[in-house]
Amino acid sequence: MMTSLSPEEWMIISLSLRISIVAVLAVLPAAFALAWILARWQFPGKLLLDAAVHLPLVVPPVVTGWALLLLFAKNGPIGSWLFDWFGISLLFRWTGAALAAAIMALPLMVRALRLSIEAIDRRLEQAALTLGASPARTFLTISLPLAFPGLVAGMILGFARCMGEFGATISFVSNIPGETQTIPIAIYAAMQSPGSEMLVARLALISILLSLGALIAAEFLNRKITGRKLDDGTRH
Repeated sequence: MMTSLSPEEWMIISLSLRISIVAVLAVLPAAFALAWILARWQFPGKLLLDAAVHLPLVVPPVVTGWALLLLFAKNGPIGSWLFDWFGISLLFRWTGAALAAAIMALPLMVRALRLSIEAIDRRLEQAALTLGASPARTFLTISLPLAFPGLVAGMILGFARCMGEFGATISFVSNIPGETQTIPIAIYAAMQSPGSEMLVARLALISILLSLGALIAAEFLNRKITGRKLDDGTRH
């Protein structure tokens, strides 16, 4: 099946992969910071922040795309600033598709990371601090490695969500072949054209295989990391 794909289909797949990878890597620092804040800090408005982070999960994706359009249009509050100062426009560009995908993936990544951070035994961190380790060293040598399974799971779940993103993307950056036409958008466009059943079937199967592979990889890595920790604990 893969060898029978046309150059246009290969372009759709490669564009989807590029957008998803860039979106996950770009939003990862923000996702980790938000997960850490929600897991460790207590402050007024925490419930509101938690709700805002998870809002893209419950509102229609087209609403998220519409909000991005208002904010990042050339006359929008953020879009006008980006264009006037840096000459950057995200509309109708693959970078805009990556932004929409990142926003939609953020809640899943934060959730996976938060659960992992909350599972860290804080007595280990306190012991390191008591023995003279700095907060930065404690974070890098204890907290981050212990949170790594959640980091991996969050990245892969975010990637799978980006690969399936449709509503926010098409509302924000439209359907432009070679620029914003990802696999879900290409499937939707093909469904509107008579005689495109085979194209729809091929792209749908590829989308399923990529998403399934991402989920299997996340489970495999989590089990491998967990097994390594159990082995280390047994040795000690």
